[in-house]
Amino acid sequence: MLELQNVSVIIDNKKILDNINLKFDETKFYCITGPNGSGKSTLAKVIMGIIKPTKGKIIYNGIDITKKDINKRAQIGISFAFQQPITFKGITVFDLLNFASEKILSKKEACLILSKVGLCALEYIDRVVDNSLSGGELKRIEIASIIARNPKVAIFDEPEAGIDLWSFQNLNNIFKDLEKNNQGITIVISHQERILQIADEIILLNDGIVVKKGNINDVVDLIDNKKCCKQVNYE
Repeated sequence: MLELQNVSVIIDNKKILDNINLKFDETKFYCITGPNGSGKSTLAKVIMGIIKPTKGKIIYNGIDITKKDINKRAQIGISFAFQQPITFKGITVFDLLNFASEKILSKKEACLILSKVGLCALEYIDRVVDNSLSGGELKRIEIASIIARNPKVAIFDEPEAGIDLWSFQNLNNIFKDLEKNNQGITIVISHQERILQIADEIILLNDGIVVKKGNINDVVDLIDNKKCCKQVNYE
């Protein structure tokens, strides 16, 4: 279990998160949604250790990890996919997947992972992860690296960004597989309706506070009435 206890974040005298209390159970898929500036990405980065909370605690499987940095959290099985993927000069896609998995993958294993994110392995396995790749390609490769790592807590910040030509059904299948195969926690930051629909629980944020928790039926009125945010439905 992952738990946030009375977590607040203040940056430049502005309160970004205000006394957040949340519990994330294993084998569940959570979607965090809300309007721009509601604190969604900050919340994800606090869980990963990229941003330290001003107050409050983060507990993972009974251990206080509040002061642990991003590397320590990665070691205990927490992974993060950025909204804007990072490039790596001189590192190939195959190198990245091996590094993420922390074991030596065969080319066949690496190709299978790439196929899950809709990339032709023959075209990408030896490509360098740099600016020669499009934003959508980088996003898919980053998601592939999360699959290779097989984390206990997988956090995705707007994974649909830049992959509009890729089937969202495939993206949803990846989330379901992560949840099923590693018996862990999947947390996705998204406005995408199809992602919201498959979540076990939706956490609706506004102005740094939790407005509502529940399934799509519990939060749909708040979203549709534009009291908090607007769903995006990609066909």
